[in-house]
Amino acid sequence: MKHLLITILSLLIFSFISISCTSSSSSSSSSSSTTSTDNSTVSVVTVGGSGTIVTSSDNGTSWTLRTSGTTESLYGITPHSTIIPGIGPVLSTLVSVGWNGTILTSTHGTTWTSRTSGTTNKLWGVTFGNGTFVTMGQSGTILNSSDGSSWDNRTSGTTETLYDVTYGNGLFVTVGFSGTTLTSSDGISWDNRTSGTLLVLIGVTYGNGTFVTVGQSGIILTSPDGTTWTSRTSGSGSDLYDVTYGNGLFVTVGKSGIIHTSSDGISWDNRTSGTSNLLSGVTYVNGTFVTVGDWGTILTSSDGTTWTKRTSGTSVDLFGVVSYSQ
Repeated sequence: MKHLLITILSLLIFSFISISCTSSSSSSSSSSSTTSTDNSTVSVVTVGGSGTIVTSSDNGTSWTLRTSGTTESLYGITPHSTIIPGIGPVLSTLVSVGWNGTILTSTHGTTWTSRTSGTTNKLWGVTFGNGTFVTMGQSGTILNSSDGSSWDNRTSGTTETLYDVTYGNGLFVTVGFSGTTLTSSDGISWDNRTSGTLLVLIGVTYGNGTFVTVGQSGIILTSPDGTTWTSRTSGSGSDLYDVTYGNGLFVTVGKSGIIHTSSDGISWDNRTSGTSNLLSGVTYVNGTFVTVGDWGTILTSSDGTTWTKRTSGTSVDLFGVVSYSQ
C-alpha cells in the first residue's frame, strides 16, 4: 500500500505535480510491534493503509498495533468526548473512515466495530461537532450521524471530492478539490463558499478564532468565519496535507517531511522534521504535537520546532491521527 494516498490524489487531482518521499532517522523509543487487545487508556490514535490502527497511551512516545477488522485503508479519525461534571472529558466514541465507504467505531481505541455507511465512495475525513459526526469524501459525498453507528446521506451541492472537515465556532467547514469550500451549522444543509483558489485544499482546522486550510503547492488560507478567505504565504511550494492547533500554535505538515508553524495562521516558519517522508496527519495532545506519515513514520514535538522520531511498529503508510484527553 506504499504511497497509496499519494497515488490516489495524483490520479484524481495532481496531474500537474509530482510527489516523492524517502525515509528518515533520529532517536526513537520502544513500542510493541505485536497486535494487542488490551483496554489500557489511549490518548492518541493513528490510522493508515490496509486497515492499520496504532495507539499510544503516553502522548505519542510508544505505540501498540490494534486489530481493526478491515483491510481497507483508513484515512480519517475523530473522537467525541462527553464532559462529566467534576471529572472532565470522557471519551464516548471514536470514528474512523476510509476506502469503499468504510466506517469503524470504538469506545476506547483498542477494539473496533464496522458500521454501514450506505456508500462505496472513499471517505477522506471526519469530525464531530454540534452533537453530530460528519464525514465527507469522493464526489462531494457528505454523511452525518448522531452516534457514529447509523449514517444519513446529505446533499453537499458539489460533485468535487472533499478531503477534510473541521468544526469550530458553531460551524462545520469542509474543503477539497478545485478550492472547494463548504460550510454548515448543522452538518445537514451546506453552503458553497468562495475560497479564491482552484488549488486543491487537503487539510483544515480551527483555532484561536481562525479557520486555516492548507493544500497543493503550499497554499494556506485563513478565515475568521469560514466564508471569507485570505491567502497566506507558507514559504514553500511543497504540498501540505494536514494542519492542527494546540498550545497557541498552528502546525502544518506535508510532502518531503515539510513542517511549518505559526502563532496566528498568517506568518509561517519552516521547521526541520528530520525526515524526508511525506507527513499526512498531525494532532496535539497534552503538551505534545504528533505527526504521522509514510512508512509508519511518527514524530513528536513539545514545541513544534524540535521533532523526535518514534517507533510505530509498522511500515505501513499512516494517514490520519487524532488525540483526546481522558
